[in-house]
Amino acid sequence: MDKIWEEMYVAAKAVLSPRRISDYVTAGEVSAAILSKSGKIYTGVCIDTCSALGICAERNAIFNMITNGEQEIDKVLCIAPNEGKGAPCGACRELMVQLMPETYKDIEIMLDYKTGKIITLGEITPEWWIG
Repeated sequence: MDKIWEEMYVAAKAVLSPRRISDYVTAGEVSAAILSKSGKIYTGVCIDTCSALGICAERNAIFNMITNGEQEIDKVLCIAPNEGKGAPCGACRELMVQLMPETYKDIEIMLDYKTGKIITLGEITPEWWIG
């Protein structure tokens, strides 16, 4: 496994901090790290609300990247509860595709850090609805 995945894991682990913000909001049960094409790592955590106002860790990290002037994603790593494995949800995939419609299929996703399993967004999102 490339060293950059370890750096991304450490960055995501650093912001992983489950907490209750209020009776209606929790945060930090899931964290993510995005590697931009420039080589910078951006992080984010999930924010869950009792309504549809929450956001996934991956999109939070992507918005952090955009806030800092970048828009091209190279790699995505997510730490789910109990460090489980899993792919980005449909909303996260859709955002990545819309950001990079010509090259989204090349984005690498760490599906399972423990085993080092990496897939591409193209493998899990082979056809885009606008296509």
